[in-house]
Parts: sequence; C-alpha cells; structure tokens
Amino acid sequence: MLKGNLVELRPVKEEDLERVNKWNNDEELTRLASGSNLPYQLNNPHESLKAHYTKNLTSHNLLKDGIVFSIYATATSEQIGKCDYREFNPITRCATVGIVIGEKEYWGRGYGKETIHLLCRHLFYDLNVNRIQLDTWSGNERAVALYKACGFRLEGRLRRNEYVNGEYHDTLILGLLQEEFTH
Repeated sequence: MLKGNLVELRPVKEEDLERVNKWNNDEELTRLASGSNLPYQLNNPHESLKAHYTKNLTSHNLLKDGIVFSIYATATSEQIGKCDYREFNPITRCATVGIVIGEKEYWGRGYGKETIHLLCRHLFYDLNVNRIQLDTWSGNERAVALYKACGFRLEGRLRRNEYVNGEYHDTLILGLLQEEFTH
C-alpha cells in the first residue's frame, strides 16, 4: 500500500472491479481516459473486466507484469479511482503509467496529483525506474495540466491520431526522468 495525505493506493482486488466496471461504462469518463478507444471500453461485461485483471490479481512478478492500484480517499475509505504501471522495460528501466479518478466529485481537488506523485515516487525510489511515460489525447486538457504540474514534459505528438466527438486530436506523449522528479 502507498499512502499519502489524501489517497491510499492499494493493489486492485476482485471486489474493486464492480466500481471499475461502472467507471468503464461512464461515457464522459471513458472518453477522457480513452480518447478514440471509447467504443472498445464501453459496455464491457463484468466477466470480461475480471478476466482482464486476473493477471494483476495473480501475478508473482509485479515489476515485469505491472500492477493496477485502486485509489481510496483516506478520509472516507471510498474507492475513487484506479491507476497503474505497465510495459516495464528492464533494460531501459522505463515504465508507462495511467490514472482514472472515477468519482467526479473528487476531480480538481488534488487527489489525482497526489496519486501521480505517489506512483512516481514508488517507481523511481522503490523500483529504481529511470523514466516514466504516459499518453493522453490533446482534448483532455485537465489531464495534460495535471501531468505537467507533476513535472512531466511533452516529449512527442502523434498528429491527428485520435478521433473524438467528430474531430481529430493529437496523441500527446509525456515523460518524466528520475532526476527531474521532485518529492
């Protein structure tokens, strides 16, 4: 468990998946998180979601396989989101991260920022990761602002790579190096 003032990150458990499934079927939330992948995320049956997370629930090599955390608000013990790291490359010591604050009343209140900070601190200092990356689409302005506030830098842009709400958007690739991270 990783604990901050606002949030606790706990490895996802099977009982967490019901709420994750609810978030995956929220069109606004899924569009922000997934961009063009929206049709692939919505209406995913619970059993399919469970199969997707089974690897995480049973993995014995969490560095290689990655891990999904449930995000809990420390004040209420309510599950408010999920985050993960994945695609760890042991040679370059790079990993990819993602975050979803599924309970909208927690948006814009520092929960996402603390989650990113805890996840980065864990990866950089506990697992000795050299570089963390993530991607989002250019229309997800709140996410871009959050990542930049956490120290991530824009490293790449895949032009017109996302098609959301009838318009093309860029895929943005952001990265953070261990020596750039301020704890």
